[in-house]
Amino acid sequence: MPRVMGVDIPGKKRVEYSLRYIHGVGPARAAAIVEQAHIDPLKKADDLTDDEVTRIATLLQAYTLEGDLRREVQGNIRRLISISCYRGSRHRKGLPVRGQRTSTNARTRKGPRKTVGTVRGKENRAEAKKA
Repeated sequence: MPRVMGVDIPGKKRVEYSLRYIHGVGPARAAAIVEQAHIDPLKKADDLTDDEVTRIATLLQAYTLEGDLRREVQGNIRRLISISCYRGSRHRKGLPVRGQRTSTNARTRKGPRKTVGTVRGKENRAEAKKA
């Protein structure tokens, strides 16, 4: 299992797909890096030589990845919250930010449903059956 930019990439997969396990590397960037490093796209990550791994690492250093990228994104969100803009208020409330509907759906952002209503105890159930 090769280690690139402090991340263990899966060795059984092709290099192009393994690079996507690095935060900030998607399909287009992974394909471009494999092409620029002159690596066979069909090659598995375990079969990479040390020279090829260093070539990939040097190409990746040109981009903001992993911890730096996460920090930058969190900083952007904190800035939106601090200036109290609409998007910041949506982040603060834990609701969808990009205009999606919330009356139904949006369960990923809102979390599991919280049922609203009266919870009946044992004595209330007995009275309800009599009526």
